[in-house]
Amino acid sequence: MKALLRAAVTALTAAFLFAAPAAAVEITDPENTLLMELKTGTVVIEMRPDLAPQHVERIKTLTRQGFYDGTPFHRVIRGFMAQGGDPTGTGMGGSELPDLPAEFSNERHIRGIASMARSANPNSANSQFFIMLGSAPSLDGQYTIWGRVIDGMPHVDAIRKGNPQANGIVSNPDRIISMRVAADVQEKTQ
Repeated sequence: MKALLRAAVTALTAAFLFAAPAAAVEITDPENTLLMELKTGTVVIEMRPDLAPQHVERIKTLTRQGFYDGTPFHRVIRGFMAQGGDPTGTGMGGSELPDLPAEFSNERHIRGIASMARSANPNSANSQFFIMLGSAPSLDGQYTIWGRVIDGMPHVDAIRKGNPQANGIVSNPDRIISMRVAADVQEKTQ
């Protein structure tokens, strides 16, 4: 009886946490879709392996390792972008995996685009990424676009903004509660 009750609670919890975004938007490729849970709700990101196969694979690998869970959005600039993916929250950290070569494309950095952060070296993307809050043509062809938000953009807009004088650094940052590949969530709830 306890096992049955525990299974029912687990199923209901998974349905509550992860079914809502699927109802709002159709997920056509669960293996290339992320579910990012923020304090205000779920953000659904469609990944683009056709544009940046190595970067998409890196995001999925780190997501499946739980790397992004609890990481802060350390740099958030109103009308520009929200940057996270650094467990140190300093903008200087990354994963233990090697940096990736650039996979630039002709896609534009417009609202909702997910792109990789990097240093001055174009081949230095690792784990940090940003989501565009507005358009920034100056980034086009300079940063690797790997996805786009297809649902939940109001949750991205609600991420705590940083101090404009400090280049958008956030003193008490909002965090990614959890990030999952949709295919993995669907497997667990079936």
